[in-house]
Amino acid sequence: MLNYRHLHYFWVVTKEGGFARAAERLDMAVQTISAQVRELEKSLGHQLLKPSGRGVALTEAGQAAFALAEKIFELGQAIPEQVREAASGKEARLAVGLSDGISKLAAHALLKPVLSTPHLRLVCHEGEFEQLLSELALHQLDLVLAGQEAPHNPNLRLTSERLVDSPVEWYGPARLVSKRERERFPQSLNDLPVLLPTGHSALRPRLDHWFETQGLRPRIVGEFEDSALLAVFAARGLGVFPVSRLGADDVGLMRGLRLLGSSDGVKEEIHAIRSRRGEHHPLVMQVVAAARH
Repeated sequence: MLNYRHLHYFWVVTKEGGFARAAERLDMAVQTISAQVRELEKSLGHQLLKPSGRGVALTEAGQAAFALAEKIFELGQAIPEQVREAASGKEARLAVGLSDGISKLAAHALLKPVLSTPHLRLVCHEGEFEQLLSELALHQLDLVLAGQEAPHNPNLRLTSERLVDSPVEWYGPARLVSKRERERFPQSLNDLPVLLPTGHSALRPRLDHWFETQGLRPRIVGEFEDSALLAVFAARGLGVFPVSRLGADDVGLMRGLRLLGSSDGVKEEIHAIRSRRGEHHPLVMQVVAAARH
């Protein structure tokens, strides 16, 4: 078993840049801390620190150990507050991972049924799909919303369910979306400035295929990873953009945006991915049930 006290001393030494400053912070003797760190290195079988000037620096093995120690002690620092809140019965916590390719407008629409929960504490992480799945498997997240289902991996024990299969529509500022442009759609996309999601989005390849089948060569003036940011730039007049019908409910809150047309046959998918523990989380169950209906 890893000795977490030894790991903590190593973490403090690294944060402080040396044994002397760590000893001052911990109010301990330098020799004691040095001995504990050597015990950690002995148990791991690798040198973690090396001399550097008047302090110390991380070896490659030390860098890997420190990165994980950072996560461990950040979580540890959060324990007292979360225990107090849980004991009071006031907090309803939901940690959601948002894959960097999905529409954030659609994600907001999916989470909307739980946003009025009393004492809700919503934590949203955006990141790469594989990293989010790892955090879900470690129970750091309760739910992941992604543009694809989880790959089969018996070690992770994750389940996927498609929540959204929503048609994609095009919106733009009033000065660009005239009656004539709506009547000419989709050919009008050859002439209008177009904003698109980047290749990170699962929707982008579907749009590129649709452009090809329609014989379109749109004038792309901007590409965005974040669909909400894309919508903001569109509302400020930069161009027209695609959004799922589910996300369009939020777009309607942005003054001046008008419907241009619909990409027939193009849909955005969003999958809910849960661990076995997450399947019984009341807020996760509420999100999934609302999406099903």
